[in-house]
Amino acid sequence: MAWDFSTEPEFEKKLEWMQEFVREEIIPLETLDIDRETYARITAPMKEKVKEQGLWAAHLPPELGGGGFGQVKLGLMHEILGQCKFAPGIFGNQAPDSGNAELLAIGGSPQQKEQWMHPLLRGELRSCFSMTEPGAGADPTLLTTRAVLEGDEYVINGHKWFSSNASAADFLIVMAVTDPDVSPYQGSSMIIVPTDTPGVNILRDIPVMDHSTVHPRLEGGHAEIIYDNVRVPKENLVGNPGDGFKLAQQRLGPGRIHHAMRWLGQSKRAFDMLCERAVSRYAHGSVLADKQMIQDWVATSAAEMQAARLLTLQAAWKMDQVGASNARNEIAIIKFWGAKVLHDVIDRAIQIHGSLGFSGDLPLEQMYRAARAARIYDGPDEVHKATVAKRILRGYEAHDVPSEHVPTRTEAARKKFAEYLELATANN
Repeated sequence: MAWDFSTEPEFEKKLEWMQEFVREEIIPLETLDIDRETYARITAPMKEKVKEQGLWAAHLPPELGGGGFGQVKLGLMHEILGQCKFAPGIFGNQAPDSGNAELLAIGGSPQQKEQWMHPLLRGELRSCFSMTEPGAGADPTLLTTRAVLEGDEYVINGHKWFSSNASAADFLIVMAVTDPDVSPYQGSSMIIVPTDTPGVNILRDIPVMDHSTVHPRLEGGHAEIIYDNVRVPKENLVGNPGDGFKLAQQRLGPGRIHHAMRWLGQSKRAFDMLCERAVSRYAHGSVLADKQMIQDWVATSAAEMQAARLLTLQAAWKMDQVGASNARNEIAIIKFWGAKVLHDVIDRAIQIHGSLGFSGDLPLEQMYRAARAARIYDGPDEVHKATVAKRILRGYEAHDVPSEHVPTRTEAARKKFAEYLELATANN
């Protein structure tokens, strides 16, 4: 199948509107020091403008209040939204709410959609995806949090951390083992837990490198949680018992595409700052743009970003054509490649700005800290690389290595070359 990343002229106009809207109205929010209530009041009319453009919650189908865009269009949109951390929320698709809405759209019951998903889409509720555990980060088959069905209730006990947004969420979607006697891939389930349920103990927001020091009052952190005999109705189970891993993959696949495109938007912003600094800063007899080392940074960054963009669009296109499960290699590749490109471009932008780039007077230092986390969340890069390699190597067959008594291919090639040489000499 031939790749086709083109979109209609009408959609291109939407992208142009988004670009101007993010640049002129959303990015300036980064300079404000406000609380959540004030922020909500300021951004409410912005969200209405997004809805008027038909771009609200674009990751969901129209019947669920979204735009019904495919992954290629979503990717192009997220490339723009990635320029500013506030933009996804104003467009109704910030993490983890966007992924949780998709999860409930796929596996939620009609009652769950009415009670949790629709208010989430309207921006009336916030959510958290509570899966990672201290002993089960890169390997979720090691999850120990248990959910035991007692009568009409699930009783949940366990220890989670890096449950992003939990301290600001109205409900959590908890991944727990419901059947320890089967394969881990068939024994885990997802359960909706209101945050105010007795036994939900949010211990702290873990201090991390990428936690915002600029707008700490606007964001939920990465929480550590103890679930202590938490009781919720059995109707809070998402999908069927044992569907946890299947639902997780359906949630995380598209999410990785969105992350990768947002990283491109962030990279482009850092790249623009790098280039503007290069043509503006004078040092050692010329502007920095005349230095070959800086020219190398510019060219290398441009090539890496273009490669990441094409890899991401290819993965998005394949998802649109044959589904996320058939694009697992492409999704894994753009996850680890995109994270590296994001880090390296921002790193060069900081370096060219010197001490100014290292300071909080520019957004680069915060972008750099966030970029480092990109190589860990949604699965460490090393896990994705190993997965890609294993899948690729399945397509090759092993062959016997020639013994010492059989000429190797190199020896055979030498003999053949000698024959050709002898023949050529004889002809001359």
